[in-house]
Amino acid sequence: MVTEVDRIAEELHRAVLARFPTSATLSGIPGYDHLLTDYREEADERFAAELDGIAARAAAVDPGPLAGTDRVTRAMIGQQASALRDQVGQRWVEFTVSDLILTPVPMLLHTLADTPLDTEQQRADHERRLSAMPAFFAALAQRHRDGIRAGRLPVARLVRQAIAQLDDNAHLPGVREYREALAADVLPHGRDDDRAGVCWLPDGEELYASASRRHTTTDLTPDQLHHTGLAALEGLADEYASLGREVFGTSDVHEVFTRLRDGPGWRDADEMLAAARATVSRAEAAAPGWFRTVPDEKCAVRFYPDGTPAATPPSYLAGTVDGARPGTYSVNPAQLDGRHTAEALAFHEAVPGHHFDGARRMARTDLSIWRRTAGVSAFAEGWALYAERLADEMGLYSDAFSRLGMLTFDSMRAARLVVDTGLHAFGWSRARAVEFLRANTPMAPYLVESEVDRYLADPGQAPAYLVGRLEIQRLRRDAERRLGGAFDVRDFHEVVLSEARVPLSTLADLVEAWVQSLTRRR
Repeated sequence: MVTEVDRIAEELHRAVLARFPTSATLSGIPGYDHLLTDYREEADERFAAELDGIAARAAAVDPGPLAGTDRVTRAMIGQQASALRDQVGQRWVEFTVSDLILTPVPMLLHTLADTPLDTEQQRADHERRLSAMPAFFAALAQRHRDGIRAGRLPVARLVRQAIAQLDDNAHLPGVREYREALAADVLPHGRDDDRAGVCWLPDGEELYASASRRHTTTDLTPDQLHHTGLAALEGLADEYASLGREVFGTSDVHEVFTRLRDGPGWRDADEMLAAARATVSRAEAAAPGWFRTVPDEKCAVRFYPDGTPAATPPSYLAGTVDGARPGTYSVNPAQLDGRHTAEALAFHEAVPGHHFDGARRMARTDLSIWRRTAGVSAFAEGWALYAERLADEMGLYSDAFSRLGMLTFDSMRAARLVVDTGLHAFGWSRARAVEFLRANTPMAPYLVESEVDRYLADPGQAPAYLVGRLEIQRLRRDAERRLGGAFDVRDFHEVVLSEARVPLSTLADLVEAWVQSLTRRR
């Protein structure tokens, strides 16, 4: 039966797809493949008003009598509509210029490269989308000019990176004109590396607070996030020392960092791809001992398409809702170093990380398409980061060297809380952020540079990883303590993944209800 909450959710879903039609293409949702986002200010105002109305209707629904899934959906509507409303109202599009895939132009370029053109309809829709690109780019260029007049300035370094990316795509309609607008009208006004955080913009404090709420789904302050990251880094020292003795014969953490940076790489891209596939297969074989439900869909592992920037890290793309494309883990053939992190990365991006989340969501045909495709960074990335440590419990790491890769990612995610808040709340320079990562993680120098630029391009997103993982771990420890011998990790994972991606407060409610139901039976 379709409920009032379902109807409101469907209204939000249609509004979001109409606003961001490339997301519909990537999710395999038909009807939007010919469209592009309208970034004119009047379109923003219409979208904001639409979101306000949807949020008000959801808030007016009494949560008391709602069934479990409807209750979750109502909470999701409120969180998602509020997050989008803030993003539109604060005019992020005016100063968000970069080559990061999470920003508007790179996402469009990625979608064009990954759009199937097998049918006549697909090809016709693709041509209509291409014909709309000059207007798309013209609207963006005007918004950047509007932002500059109001003091909402992009980061000069990121603008230069965006221009370089456009140089590689100059054959597409409207790209050359947009590239020239960036070079002539935007770049001269860009913020320098010493003032790269959003705290240097008008209303910067609220900009960062809003971004942090949107991505972490919490009200944690910059101070709290900063000190959480510092504490997590301190807690990794003993593990580095222990594994360092085993692998390198030294317990000096900084020497371990140096040895990891200078560690062996892959002989060639084919060896890297074969290892990724073997790692994913090993995790899939072990999963039934740790999960009640194992997805029927296997995770595809492939190289990125030709033309993908060399700095693009491996990533996962969930399968389409129509099943035409499976969940896919893509690795970058240009990145042959960092061999020690390859297994942790596969556990995070593929199995049991994003793929178990993604495939479970897509299989939930009783949920609306919106619920199956909604993005909640703290849940999605928190689960994937939790999966890296879960893989260690499952005995999936092949050796101590690969377990050091797990610690490498742990330290990177902890340092993110420190650096992201440092840049955007406390006014750190880019150089200070780079130096902190170099001193506190074993990341390769070029990765350090790209990581910091990522934090500058998408403020507040990077802390969501560790915030989400810490909450999942807290909920698990609490359930283990309260349930004792009745606790089964397979049931815990079933509950965590049961309602697709949800805000962390909603996840806590789901786990609490499960614990109480078992407690009543004892």
